[in-house]
Amino acid sequence: MTADAAEPDAGTPVRDPAWPLSRSAIGLWVVEGVLGTLFWVVVVVAVLSFLPDVGPAPVLRWLLPSLLAVDAVVTIGIRPWVRYRVHRWEVTGEAVYTLTGWLTRTWTLVPISRIQTVDVTRGVLQQLFGLATVAVLTASSQGTVRVLHLEADVAQRVADDLARRAELVRDEAT
Repeated sequence: MTADAAEPDAGTPVRDPAWPLSRSAIGLWVVEGVLGTLFWVVVVVAVLSFLPDVGPAPVLRWLLPSLLAVDAVVTIGIRPWVRYRVHRWEVTGEAVYTLTGWLTRTWTLVPISRIQTVDVTRGVLQQLFGLATVAVLTASSQGTVRVLHLEADVAQRVADDLARRAELVRDEAT
């Protein structure tokens, strides 16, 4: 699971992490999108049922469902695929790397020597899709770095490996 990263020289740009999330994450995000859309359908139906037939209400009768339809297409049909393509992660001999975001990109590097705890969590929907999240906690003010939606067995192996290596680094420092 780990690959040793070559030491980059000062002129070499930082590369993106090597591994994508599990493909099951796409299904998870689609289901989350469907559930969110169903919530907004209920809200829009409730709002439309109380609108009068006069004033600005007739415009809202077509505008709200139209906006909801556009949101549903983006949330269910586009966003999961884009998120899968842009979210990446990697564990090397020296650090944990994550790359997240599709509009605002966040590249995070956590040195193994800074790791305090490593947790594996599995939400209800993640369990249905066989996924888990590895949370790497450091003493940094940035808090916890999460590697989202890995296959559950991969997440457990990564967490065990990181915890073992972080402990070795702590032992060497004392």
